[in-house]
Amino acid sequence: MKLPLGKLRNDVLREVVFPNIGIEDVRVIYGPKEGFDSAVLEYDHEHYLIVATDPALGVPEETFGFFTYHFAASDVAVFGARPRWLIVDLLFPPGTERSFLENVMRSLNTECRKYGSSLIGGHTGVYPTIAEPTSTTTAMGLVRKDELKLPLAEPGDKIIVTAKIGLEFAVSAAYFREEELRKFLAFKEIERLKRLFTFETALPDALIARSFVRGMHDATEGGLTALHEIAENSGVGFRVYADRLYLDPLVRKVLEFYGLEPWSVSSTGTLIAITPPEKADALIKELHKNGIMAFELGEFTEEKERVLVKGGKEKTFPTFERDPYTELYGEG
Repeated sequence: MKLPLGKLRNDVLREVVFPNIGIEDVRVIYGPKEGFDSAVLEYDHEHYLIVATDPALGVPEETFGFFTYHFAASDVAVFGARPRWLIVDLLFPPGTERSFLENVMRSLNTECRKYGSSLIGGHTGVYPTIAEPTSTTTAMGLVRKDELKLPLAEPGDKIIVTAKIGLEFAVSAAYFREEELRKFLAFKEIERLKRLFTFETALPDALIARSFVRGMHDATEGGLTALHEIAENSGVGFRVYADRLYLDPLVRKVLEFYGLEPWSVSSTGTLIAITPPEKADALIKELHKNGIMAFELGEFTEEKERVLVKGGKEKTFPTFERDPYTELYGEG
């Protein structure tokens, strides 16, 4: 059986990956787990060490350095930690220009200085088996034990979402499918979409939200279907209200053109904030004050049903079946 494109599905993780992870270590508080994008390690009496790793590939060249930093750094931030240390592998195909490496390193340096991170090691090289620029970043940060944020919910918690649903897919379409988008978008609209890649990070959102929330998750591949993993791990259900969903008008146009619903489309940078009800309004206000639009999409429930309310009717919330982003890029 061939593996599907994109991230491995949870059943493959359970059957193949998780049974083969080496020896147990008492300092590993949380290791590989569905819905957990970071590991939590014992550091000292007061702190945990948060560790996350992520690749960057299949992204436009001008975004490569930015995503090399932010994909992994965001996973650290949603666990409540500021990313302090990075290890980065940069692998390039033959013919890569020195200027490209210079641009990548300048971008990495800019993001590290912006967020107080140090690049402490890695590996860089050019190899004939590499078809396109590929990076793997391991990010680490410290969090006080009483400030650790896990992607777990309790009944009554509100689902607060930052307004970037579908942005990852729409921006990628602007780069990889520009000719198609010209059929219904103006040149200025396509150029605006391309510039929006800098919003594909949950890092600033999470650093603001962490004092208000119970837990957080970055809605990457599979988008809002990450709510299923949160519910499964928490032993709760949830209700989502379609009429509360905000989509950027340009993003909506792109999704409609490709016949995609917003619930399962890749949405890297979209923060799902699991928020006690008494803190929900304050969180939204604080995010807005910092220029980050957010809204309440629904709530977690004691009943185990996972419900989408649309047009006054209830149905089961969609599951993640395929990755439109991977298919979009793979056919490009």
